[in-house]
Amino acid sequence: MEVINQGLSDILDSLQPLAVEWQDDVARRVIERMRQFPVKAVYSEDDVRAILENGNFGDGLLILRLFLGFSKDQFSGLLIDALGEGGIGIKRYKANTAGFLATLTDMGILEAMAAETSRESHWSDTLVERLRSGRGSAMSGQKRGRAVEDFAEQIVRKVFDDLFDVRVTFVGRQARTAKCDFAIPSRDNPRILVEAKGYGATGSKMTDVIGDIEKIIAAKRGDTAFLFFTDGLTWKQRRSDLRRIVEYQNNGDITRIYTSAMATQFESDLRQLKREYGL
Repeated sequence: MEVINQGLSDILDSLQPLAVEWQDDVARRVIERMRQFPVKAVYSEDDVRAILENGNFGDGLLILRLFLGFSKDQFSGLLIDALGEGGIGIKRYKANTAGFLATLTDMGILEAMAAETSRESHWSDTLVERLRSGRGSAMSGQKRGRAVEDFAEQIVRKVFDDLFDVRVTFVGRQARTAKCDFAIPSRDNPRILVEAKGYGATGSKMTDVIGDIEKIIAAKRGDTAFLFFTDGLTWKQRRSDLRRIVEYQNNGDITRIYTSAMATQFESDLRQLKREYGL
């Protein structure tokens, strides 16, 4: 398999779309503004503009995010992906108001506003929201991560059939061990290791991936190929972590980094490694 050095931009450009008083001053301001929000059958960009310009801009952005039901990182990632690198604050808005509003419209803000303001309330809504923001948030993060693992596994299985172990502790040099998602052909004598991680929100789990990677690097044999498969726009808010992973690839500790958009290359490289290792 050809040795190459990947760049941070290569990975970023291929990413695609995780009992106290909770109300602070921001929450109280936002709640008051939402209570005064006009109910209409149809909304326009002028209504979105009013949310952002008639009051605190940050509060307005938060209200729009709540309408869309996105986490802060999801919302920021989608805006930056559409508008280009840079912030999403008031300076960016003033510099390109038309583009900013058009992007929000493309994200479905007008439909979301109409749907939410016309929704008939039920006593269970409060409990459902507590479930969504608590357990639902955690489950969504798990599902996003598992979706990337499942996607990578489909390709691994396509190339190697059943000749691999899934989510195991493998044995490497000097009987060292570490966990990985796929060990090919087996955990006891892996020639190829694949770690798959997907993220939709920032947090400790994103930082933990560095530790997981370092454990694999420390345990694997020098002649074992190590492929890292990932995705999720949240990496754009965690560039320092992703840059560190790219450095491991440039140093030869990771053979290659892939995203879902690089699935064809991932499959091609697996087939080449299969030939090289005689598997």
